[in-house]
Amino acid sequence: MFKEFISKVLQHNKVAIFSHLRPDGDCLGSQVALSLWLKKNGVDVSAFNEDDIAENMTWLLDYFPITKPNNPNLSDYDAFIIVDGNALHRFGKTAESALNTDKPIYIIDHHPDPDDFFEAPISKVSASSTCELIYHLYAEHDADQIDAKSARAMYLGMVTDTGSFQFDSVKPATMHAAADLLERGNFTPNEIAERIYSSRPLRQLKLLSQALDTITLHKGGKFASIIITQKMLDLTETTSEDTEGFVQYPLSVEGVQACILLREDGDRIKLSLRSQSDDIDVNKWARSFNGGGHQKAAGAYFKGTLEDAIKDVIAVGAEQL
Repeated sequence: MFKEFISKVLQHNKVAIFSHLRPDGDCLGSQVALSLWLKKNGVDVSAFNEDDIAENMTWLLDYFPITKPNNPNLSDYDAFIIVDGNALHRFGKTAESALNTDKPIYIIDHHPDPDDFFEAPISKVSASSTCELIYHLYAEHDADQIDAKSARAMYLGMVTDTGSFQFDSVKPATMHAAADLLERGNFTPNEIAERIYSSRPLRQLKLLSQALDTITLHKGGKFASIIITQKMLDLTETTSEDTEGFVQYPLSVEGVQACILLREDGDRIKLSLRSQSDDIDVNKWARSFNGGGHQKAAGAYFKGTLEDAIKDVIAVGAEQL
């Protein structure tokens, strides 16, 4: 898997890397670390994302620039790579237009059921994060190429996608990789944790306070929902990026097996689903609403009102019980 990817990708002179819309720590960390790896190995790299990057992760841009596409000439590139997503439509219109070229499109990802047109795919659902896969890419090629910048970028993705190493996706190999990154990057875990979790603007905490008041239990307390309205965003002068991590709070309620965050997003409702039960697969749940993800973390969109979204989404989840 890694050897084929390495041998093919390093034959290209100029490559564009896309990370998914509404970027999180794993997609940005993997994009930066992969860009640094390609650059070290003589490849001209551009990194693109169509959305803004959350304030607590903009420090990554000091390691490698991630810019908005702004209609780049895709014919200038020899190949394209998407990270931390299994379908091009999750990466924006520019990434989708890569299909109109005759250039190969590669993927590094840990979500199930990827599209079948990718060249030499690195796709492993059991990986804790895409950054863990990027780590193994480095290790397969030359682990000594891991430096302070790439180590921090990969560690960021592993921390954020595992709930600070609390999820059951964390295996001994995950911890070995994280320890190796700490040693090679010569940093301590608090350095990343403080940048991500201890640098929240006051407006975000005010939004969280309002959102927590909306937590509601459903189906005898097995499901919980949390709501973020456009009015809340306006009153607190926040954006959708400020809601990162809010979906985890309802899961801490005793007896809750799964939860749904519903956020007004223009003419639709953004759904973020989480599960802490092996009996509830939120990937299947999200696919009922043209979304997807992992067994215990997924997302989708709902066309309609908040009230209808709560009713219909809970009804679908209840079928798994």
